[in-house]
Amino acid sequence: MTEQHTPREGSGDAPRRSGAPPTRAEHPGTPEPSPVRRRAEPSSPSSSSSSSSPSSSSSDGKRPTSSDTARPSSPDGNRPQPSGAERSAVPGEGRSAARHHAPADVPSHEAVPDDAGPQTDRLRYLDVATRRIARGMDLDETLRALRRAAVPSFADAIFIHLHDPLPVGQEKSAAPVVLQLHSVDRAPDPSGAAGPTPSPPAVRPLHANVAERVHVTVTGRLAELLLAGRPAFGDAPGIGGAVAELLGPVTGEPGTLPPGRRLIIAPLHGRHDVMGTVVLLRRPERPAFTSDDLLVASQLATHTAMGVQKAVMYGHEAAVADTLQRTMLPSSLPEPTGVRLASRYLPASRTAQVGGDWYDAIPVTGNRIALVVGDVMGHSMTSAAIMGQLRTTVQTLAGLDLPPDEVLHHLDEQARRLGSDHIATCLYAIYDPISHRLLMANAGHPPAVLLHPDGRTEILRVPPGPPIGVGDVLFESVEMPAPTGATLLLYTDGLVETRATDVGTGVEALRRRLETTVDGRPTLSLELLCDQVLGSLGPAARDDDIALLAARFEGFPPDSVAYWFLDPRPRTAGQARRLARRALHRWGLESLLDPTELMVSEVVTNAVRFASRPISLRLLRTDVLRCEVTDDSPEVPRMRHAAPGDEGGRGLFLVSQLARRWGATRLSTGKVVWFEQPIPRDQRPTSRDQQPTPRD
Repeated sequence: MTEQHTPREGSGDAPRRSGAPPTRAEHPGTPEPSPVRRRAEPSSPSSSSSSSSPSSSSSDGKRPTSSDTARPSSPDGNRPQPSGAERSAVPGEGRSAARHHAPADVPSHEAVPDDAGPQTDRLRYLDVATRRIARGMDLDETLRALRRAAVPSFADAIFIHLHDPLPVGQEKSAAPVVLQLHSVDRAPDPSGAAGPTPSPPAVRPLHANVAERVHVTVTGRLAELLLAGRPAFGDAPGIGGAVAELLGPVTGEPGTLPPGRRLIIAPLHGRHDVMGTVVLLRRPERPAFTSDDLLVASQLATHTAMGVQKAVMYGHEAAVADTLQRTMLPSSLPEPTGVRLASRYLPASRTAQVGGDWYDAIPVTGNRIALVVGDVMGHSMTSAAIMGQLRTTVQTLAGLDLPPDEVLHHLDEQARRLGSDHIATCLYAIYDPISHRLLMANAGHPPAVLLHPDGRTEILRVPPGPPIGVGDVLFESVEMPAPTGATLLLYTDGLVETRATDVGTGVEALRRRLETTVDGRPTLSLELLCDQVLGSLGPAARDDDIALLAARFEGFPPDSVAYWFLDPRPRTAGQARRLARRALHRWGLESLLDPTELMVSEVVTNAVRFASRPISLRLLRTDVLRCEVTDDSPEVPRMRHAAPGDEGGRGLFLVSQLARRWGATRLSTGKVVWFEQPIPRDQRPTSRDQQPTPRD
């Protein structure tokens, strides 16, 4: 949609210019007095960048706001009307004129000296205007700076068309060139100014009827102008076709465009591509553009094109970084039995939306789940790439069923292999819904907060080890109870630390905020809880990205678990079949008796063959029936195709055919072989049996 900038009362677009002295036309016969200007006192660089003029600076030295600098508006509510002297005070229109009409934010210490000529005035104008344009970091900010620098200081109206889509990098497209009208700005209608003024030309009809999209003809005059990359006057030979093609057929009507050299078309030409065009217009009562003004327009267009290209590249890199960041984060969270999960990620608002924060939830053996949150120092593509590698490492280590302190130890070793300058913090916890226990280790990360079912909050004081990447350090795992209905909150320091608040103070504030949030609502939805925690941050810009992971402990119903330890003897397989049959009868799963007994017998027989210590057999009933057999042998069985004459080698083949899923995982103390079977819907445990916490 085209941006149209019309003057309003108190608008920040109102130029801050001093009043123009009377001209000779107003006092015929009176010789023009020599202008006397007080040379400004020397000021420091900081003051030159933070003040506009002695009259517009605030008492504390800060740049005044638009409301501070706005001049009284005209009766129709438009911007203040410039006098004739002000309208002629532009670069190249005379020595005294340039002094009275500088760009809106010319610092006071840059007052034009008495002996300065038009060329100095023009350079002064260009210096301020181009610095303002160069400050923009995004497309809208850059083009807004151009409009404010050009209107009304240099022209009475400006039309900006941009290539659609804007080219990125050195990509070449064979598609036809299409220009899209991006924004329009114009000076106030002089009809509201005091004193007699000529009738304005039809700038408003041009404003209302200018073409929104322009399909550039390859053989047309506009294409030649764009390829040449040089600005041209509106009365240049053959330029009428380019004006009509760019601004629409309305420009051909008599009186639509101001007469003479009062129109300039300046292509926006980047390093390799055409970025768009700028059209500058002056009203008839204002002096026409000169050849020097054409040079000014060329400089404005060149700096704007560079700014547009910079903004496009910045936006492209930000989009790539954001895509990279979100690709490396979990696309979705698992839904394990016994725990509910929710997460949020917010990028930093003052960076390219990329950082090293991450979170993860990884199911591990025994229906447990690993909860991870980490933060790689820095905000860059490198930080995001290192984060992705560390997250992959954590997922691999979690599959080995290592305790949290060993996971952090191996993660630290991996970080040092990636480079000595990569530092990260990490909090790793394992929740066991069957034993209702939580095992946690910390590597320099902010502590987790536990929200109890009764509304109390507790900061889990796990000994914080050194950050990941320091090397040669020890981490400590701490085990603690995990009550059913409690909520664990893991987060990164962006949630609790700001430039004005340290981590300790921020964590305590988060604890109090949680108590207030769940006051009287202990079963508040996890999604709503996350939204309210982040919503309390306010609209202020964030210096750091935020990762948030919330886990609500539901536990596992005791009557849905069957657990035995068996000695590794030849008769153990038969004993395991009888125990499994008894448990299935108790749960009413008679339809699963035969396949379950067969698979239990095969898996237990394989464990007895290699185990040197008692093996464990565990049955878990949820919406599936899961069987786990654990032994102390690190040798993981592999399915193979048995020959017709082989006596063995068919056990795992039978398991793969009868089970919906099966697998074998090496543990720190041996291995576990497991399989799952679907339970018929009418035989699954009811809410009366399990009584889980309501889902979010």
